[in-house]
Amino acid sequence: MSTPTLPQFTVSVYQNEFLPEGAGEVNAIVTVTSTGAVAGPSSGARAAQVIMVDCSGSMDYPSAKMSAARQATKAAIDAIREGVPFAVVAGTHVARMVFPTTEYLVPADAGTRAAAKAAVDRLTAGGGTAISQWLSLADRLFTGHESAIRHAILLTDGKDEHESPDDLDMAIARCEGRFTCDCRGIGTDWVVAELRRIAGGLLGSVDIVADPMNLADDFRAMIEGAMGKAVADVRLRLWSPQGSTIKFVKQVAPNVVDLSGRRLQTGPLAGDYPTGAWGAESRDYHVCVTVRPGSVGDEMLAARASLVSIDGSGQAQVLGQGLVRAVWTDDAALSTKMNRQVAHYTGQAELADAIQAGLEARKNGDYDTATAKLGRAVQLAAASGNDDTTRLLAKVVDVEDPATGTVRLKARVNDADEMALDTRSSKTVRVGKGNNQG
Repeated sequence: MSTPTLPQFTVSVYQNEFLPEGAGEVNAIVTVTSTGAVAGPSSGARAAQVIMVDCSGSMDYPSAKMSAARQATKAAIDAIREGVPFAVVAGTHVARMVFPTTEYLVPADAGTRAAAKAAVDRLTAGGGTAISQWLSLADRLFTGHESAIRHAILLTDGKDEHESPDDLDMAIARCEGRFTCDCRGIGTDWVVAELRRIAGGLLGSVDIVADPMNLADDFRAMIEGAMGKAVADVRLRLWSPQGSTIKFVKQVAPNVVDLSGRRLQTGPLAGDYPTGAWGAESRDYHVCVTVRPGSVGDEMLAARASLVSIDGSGQAQVLGQGLVRAVWTDDAALSTKMNRQVAHYTGQAELADAIQAGLEARKNGDYDTATAKLGRAVQLAAASGNDDTTRLLAKVVDVEDPATGTVRLKARVNDADEMALDTRSSKTVRVGKGNNQG
């Protein structure tokens, strides 16, 4: 195998560094872009894949769900890169191996793909749902593959009802940093909040597949995305001076993920925040730092943002770096100007919160709060040009005036439309390049 070539990373910081006298909060958007290396045998990038398929009894109602799950899993198997070790797991109130029959991963080749697809064709529905069991088996399967880019797919059609929420939370916590997991819900009887917890903890995506006919394309795309990753464990390392505190760190593009509680202390003044595996892509992070308030003319380095790759032995390689500055001024024209990037992503985070709070209020019969929150969401989506979210909102509310957020709740809402809005509420749009410093 050839020596891996890491992608080229660039780290850019967008902020208004000017603060009024006595202010002590610094905000910046850190944009990380990866270009160059393409994953594959020639790049030396190693991968490992597990596919978890819900086989509970409800997958047979209607039977199209189980049939679609089989077809999608076979499509995913075909998309796994030659030589990448993989396994298929059937999930009910327990987890069992589908292929291979014992707990290990086997390299993908013509023979193992054919055998795996034959085993998948024999899958039937029956039993309950205990997702912590599925995650725990996936975790065991990835043991010994710590230097690989470890990726899992989890498909379910129902509520995690055969265990307690604590069981699921503990399993997610055990799996954090072990592998990434993209979650999909088929049909409309699963719980968005449950899959969002899993995807958030394991740095993956969550979405609804309302029509089983679309599942195979979605599975194939997820595998191709995973096979395109070239660096396994990348972290955002933030150093801040003594007396300062990192108030929060959020990924804000391509979707909102709060990383604040995931800090791993790496020194007296530095900590790492996980970002998962990377291919050729770009992501944005909102970093907020509280510092000791300064006087007019004072300047300081509020934070140093470094992107680091952690190898199998735990050694860190710096891939890129950017600086967050603070300058105190008595020029109000400078200190009151909000950076365009910071303003935009603050609004996108509020948009996600407003949608989720509005849908929860609607579910609980609090229609005044639902109307207010979803109206605010319409206003924010329209102002930021988030057209996909605007279209999804229009299926839940009648929009009278997007500029003011004046809406009326629809009397009848399709379950799939409501769940699509909920699952995709955290997807963001980016600021147009060339306007970053505004």
